[in-house]
Amino acid sequence: MTVAQNHYDAIVVGSGISGGWAAKELTEKGLKVLLLERGRDIEHIKGYTNAHKEAWDFPHRDRPTEKMKALHPVLQRDYPLNESTYGMWASDQDSPYVEKKRFDWFRGYQMGGRSLLWGRQSYRLNEVDFEANLREGIAVDWPIRYADIAPWYDYVERFAGISGNRDGLDVLPDGQYLPAFELNVVEQAVAARLKKAFGGSRHLICGRTANISQPKPEQNRVNCQYRNKCWLGCPFGAYFSTQSATLPVALKTGNLTVRPFSIVTQVLYDKDKKRARGVEVLDSETNQTYEFTSKIVFLNASAFNSTWVLMNSATDIWQDGLGSSSGELGHNVMDHHLNAGAFGEVEGFDDKYYFGRRPTGFYIPRFRNWGGDKRDYLRGFGYQGAASRQGWQRNVAEVGIGADLKNALAEPGPWTIGMSGFGEILPDHSNKISLDRTVKDKWGLPVLAMDAELKANEIKMRKDMMQDGIDILEAGGAKNVRGFNGECHPGKGIHEMGTARMGRDPKTSVLNGFNQVWDAPNVFITDGACMTSASCVNPSLTYMALTARAAAYAVDALKKGEL
Repeated sequence: MTVAQNHYDAIVVGSGISGGWAAKELTEKGLKVLLLERGRDIEHIKGYTNAHKEAWDFPHRDRPTEKMKALHPVLQRDYPLNESTYGMWASDQDSPYVEKKRFDWFRGYQMGGRSLLWGRQSYRLNEVDFEANLREGIAVDWPIRYADIAPWYDYVERFAGISGNRDGLDVLPDGQYLPAFELNVVEQAVAARLKKAFGGSRHLICGRTANISQPKPEQNRVNCQYRNKCWLGCPFGAYFSTQSATLPVALKTGNLTVRPFSIVTQVLYDKDKKRARGVEVLDSETNQTYEFTSKIVFLNASAFNSTWVLMNSATDIWQDGLGSSSGELGHNVMDHHLNAGAFGEVEGFDDKYYFGRRPTGFYIPRFRNWGGDKRDYLRGFGYQGAASRQGWQRNVAEVGIGADLKNALAEPGPWTIGMSGFGEILPDHSNKISLDRTVKDKWGLPVLAMDAELKANEIKMRKDMMQDGIDILEAGGAKNVRGFNGECHPGKGIHEMGTARMGRDPKTSVLNGFNQVWDAPNVFITDGACMTSASCVNPSLTYMALTARAAAYAVDALKKGEL
């Protein structure tokens, strides 16, 4: 085993959305930072090898082959398995996990992580989200309130570039936005009908998205080109990713060292100082082990992987790992449950179309258990959806072959509209992950075992997610409306959260109000692992804000000699 000693002011583990932000903030504040990424490097623009390809440029028209399905039994459960993004989602073969209960875990192990692959929907948690646990006696209270994070939402929105309207809704706080993308003509009509039908209690707005609608020349980013190829990497830098936004800033400072192919196996803990002294790294290409030391460590490896690192650390002091003294490490797994909603057809707009391929759809914010509404379950859900005209992929049954078929497919088909709910999953101690040391990955490391499921609260909520979807579309003028309440397991939302939650008491939480591990205050976790509850909105914007806030606190604490 070759061990190399290298010291930095800070080490950041993981280069995804939160890791990229940590690197940017810490380097800009003058710290020498080592950014560790377990996967390969992907260079901005040059590394987006499929960015200009169409479906017909792939051997199997961007569809997974039977061999791909056999090699990736988890990825094939949903859209991540295809030819255009093949290799950007983690390999089921190299990085397996154990499913005590089904969990659809879709991971991105490369520079930029899932910031290259995310759906970009960007919403703030609201005031009630931070108070609901305390009010309802669920899990533990958040150690912060909306007022604590609001300035940091402002800060990250301005830099990242979030496009959206200021809608004046308490349930969905406004932010610092670039001009919104437009609802198409059918969505505008449905929105107006909903407002009238429900007395202003339900709103259909254009989805707030991390795609810039105006150029940001100071970041060398060009506004969205309406290509709808975001998941292939954007050569225009039109959506927020580590590569397009945070990494260039961090590199420009001259304070950043980037090391790909670096699997962090544990945080190195000094039991006398009760501080971390760095991390141990396994080089995924050479299988050599290295130690890197630092004053502070930011774990941003994605929710479950950050917790995996803690579980593998300081086991000579805590059997279940660093941060486990509360008994909550690995517990309170959350995601958002989806695949329940409605779809239908809209008549009367056959002479209308829309411009380009918009990078976002519409959003209907939560309205259940809000204001005077009370249900037989807690919390609520929002809807994401879109109206569009069917294209050339549709099957025209009446003209199955020849010139008539070609002519029919040259014209757009009927307007359809559909939407799926994203519902909040409550934190529950019994929903957990753990280390399974009997199963090893490609590098001989223990893997995670998943033991989480939807509980009664979520199952009750799903009935409303479907029925309310039907009611909304019918009120919006849609015809032949059909609801759906399909199979859904945790992980499918790709919003995994919890397992190292923030709290007010070291006896009941892993992190304090500034994302510090109670057992090692120079270790910070600001990815999804830190979440105390899930809300029903996409969480990535909150990770950005929490990361910027924690980084500012960490640098200030270092200057004061507190870390």
